[in-house]
Amino acid sequence: MNAPSSGPAAVASLAVPPKTILVTDGGTRAALAVTRALGRRGHRVVVGDRRRPSLSHASRHCAVALQYPDPVHDEQGFLDAIVAAAATYQVDVVLPVTDITTALVTRARDRFTRAIVPYADADLIARASDKWHVIETARRCGTPVPDSWCLDSPATPLPASLPFPIVIKPHRSRVRTPEGWLSCTVGYAADLDSLRQELAERHPAEYPVILQECIAGDGAGLFACYEHGRPTALFCHRRLREKPPWGGVSVLSESAPLDPDLVAAGTRLLDALGWHGVAMVEFKRDARDGTPRLMEINARFWGSLQLAVDAGVDFPNILVDGAFGAGPAQPPIYKVGVRNRWLMGDLDALLLRLIGGRRQPGAWDRGSRLGAVLSFFKLWGRDLHYENPRADDLGPWWHEARQWFRRSA
Repeated sequence: MNAPSSGPAAVASLAVPPKTILVTDGGTRAALAVTRALGRRGHRVVVGDRRRPSLSHASRHCAVALQYPDPVHDEQGFLDAIVAAAATYQVDVVLPVTDITTALVTRARDRFTRAIVPYADADLIARASDKWHVIETARRCGTPVPDSWCLDSPATPLPASLPFPIVIKPHRSRVRTPEGWLSCTVGYAADLDSLRQELAERHPAEYPVILQECIAGDGAGLFACYEHGRPTALFCHRRLREKPPWGGVSVLSESAPLDPDLVAAGTRLLDALGWHGVAMVEFKRDARDGTPRLMEINARFWGSLQLAVDAGVDFPNILVDGAFGAGPAQPPIYKVGVRNRWLMGDLDALLLRLIGGRRQPGAWDRGSRLGAVLSFFKLWGRDLHYENPRADDLGPWWHEARQWFRRSA
C-alpha cells in the first residue's frame, strides 16, 4: 500500500509560506484528500462538518475539528459558524467542498475579513451548476452535447418526438426551497407513459427539467484547475470499478493520459465560462462514434481527488498556491497508470455485485461474480494506492470501518 512522501522534505517544497486553511464538509472523501494534501505541505488545516467526529477530523493532518449547523437546513447558522471560525483561527483560505457549501460560501465571501475563497464568483458558480445554461453554452462554443429539450414548468407541453429511452435531469443537482435544500436525482423513462408518470412525481422546484437522449458509452472526465481563465492543472482518469457496479462513484480508478478530445471539449467550455478555481467536466463517450458528449460540470472538488494527488497533480495545493500568485506556469505532468482504491466502497460494490444483480438482468452470471471476488482480493500491485487504509494516516480508516460495521449491524 503505497503512500506519498510526507515530512520535512514535503514542507520544503511549499510554494507559499504555511497558511491556515478552513476546509468544509469533513465527512466527504474529497475533503479528506484536501486535508491530507494541504497538511502534508505544512499548512494548518481547520476542518468543519455538520457532525463531529467526521472522516477528515480523524486525519492526523486535521489541526482543528469544528462542528457547524447543517447547511442543508440552516444556511445562516452554517455561515455564521464558518465566519466566526475564520476569525477565531485567523484563517487565510476557505475551501468549501460540496455543491451547497460552495454556493453559500462564494455568495458570502465578503463576510470574511481576511480569508480568500479561491473560487469563481457566486453568479458564475450558479450558472455552471445550471445544467441547461451549461448545455446552451456548450452548443455555442462547439462542445458536443446529447440532444436535449427543456421543460420550463410542469405545464410545458412535451416535444412531439422523443428518442426513448430518455434521461430526465432537473436543472440543478441541489435546489433551494423554503424547507431547505432539495437533492434532485436523475431519472429514466422507457416510454411516453413512464415519462409522464416520472414528471408528475417531480417536485415543482426541480423545474426547469431537461429531457436528454440516453448516450450509451463509458463515462469520462476532465479535472481542471483554472486561474482567472487560464488552466493551471489538468487530469484524466478511468473508472475501473464503481459503486453501485452498474454506474456510480468510483471505488477503483486509474490515472489516464490526457485525452485530446476531452481536453479540447472541456477547456473550450471552461474558457467560454471564464472559469476560475477547480472543476470536473463530465462526459460520456458516445459508443456510436466515439465523441465525448457533455453530461455536466461539477464546480467543486470531486470524490476521486486522491488519485490525482497520488499521480502528481496536487489540485488542493495548486489552488492555494495560485491564490497567492504562486501557481504553476504550465499544467504539471503526471504519472499514468497510478491506481487509487477506496477499500470500503469497493467492498460495498462487491456485495452489490453478488446480491444485487437482479437490477441488471443477465449482467451478473456465476463467472462474473467469481471474477469479481478474485479481483477484489488482489490487494497489492504496482502503483496501487489506498485511499483508506493509508499507512501514514490510519485514523480515517478506523473511523470509516466503525461507521461501516454500524450500518451493517
